[in-house]
Amino acid sequence: MCRTVELRQAVLARNDDGARELRAELAARGTVAVNLLSSPGSGKTALLEAELGLARRRGVPVAALTADLATENDAVRLARSGAPVKQVLTDGLCHLETAMLRAHLAGWLPPETRLLFVENVGNLVCPASYDLGESLRVVLASTTEGEDKPLKYPTAFGLANLVLVTKADLAEAVEFDEAAFLASVARVNPGVEVLFTSARTGQGAGVLLERALAVLDGAAVHRPVMAGTAAASHGHAHGHPHGDGGGDGHAHRGDHAHGDDHVHAHGPAEGHVHPHARVAEPS
Repeated sequence: MCRTVELRQAVLARNDDGARELRAELAARGTVAVNLLSSPGSGKTALLEAELGLARRRGVPVAALTADLATENDAVRLARSGAPVKQVLTDGLCHLETAMLRAHLAGWLPPETRLLFVENVGNLVCPASYDLGESLRVVLASTTEGEDKPLKYPTAFGLANLVLVTKADLAEAVEFDEAAFLASVARVNPGVEVLFTSARTGQGAGVLLERALAVLDGAAVHRPVMAGTAAASHGHAHGHPHGDGGGDGHAHRGDHAHGDDHVHAHGPAEGHVHPHARVAEPS
């Protein structure tokens, strides 16, 4: 057992070293990476397709990399937005790692890209432990998955900088208990913002793009309590931003282009609250 733990710590430490390097490389070119995690069927591809399309209409240079065990179905869907998209087939691996991501970005990522969305493999277990050099980690859960999802997958939800609830239009039909869900999130990640969305009705349209642009402009990012615990467990500083841009020499640039209709809607750290937002506070 000790040997297994030591090996896992070494693998995670090597990955996090690479993640810090990648984050610095992206920051130097003025790019922010957003890591999207969820279980299969949560609706993250539908949400991401809509957000990419909105970004394109607003003149925000975006790109997306999507990972799956097999098929290029998600890349085909995301490409309909008009944004540069690349499919990564993991050949059975249940998560992305930094080395894989860097290899696929090399020579592909357009130099003008300001936001890079990474759609991780549909899985709330393995991907949760791997920092990919992202500046914003977003965990999604649909209303059809149950209110106790955060308690069943505490690492995934506990390390999130932002939580999105998808398929909000089905909440009443499946008797989704919003209060119970928020309480579950608060137990593993107190203070994290929770946003409700529906790709079908358009509820929460643009919230992911708004939060990502806010990070690009240097807005503070929620710092999960669990992030400090995770860092201590394998003896190094975790790669996610601390909210003040510190820790990794990570800097944000605000020189991205916007369309005439773009309006900044910064996160709650700057005093603005989205109408679809909730904050998971411990009871």
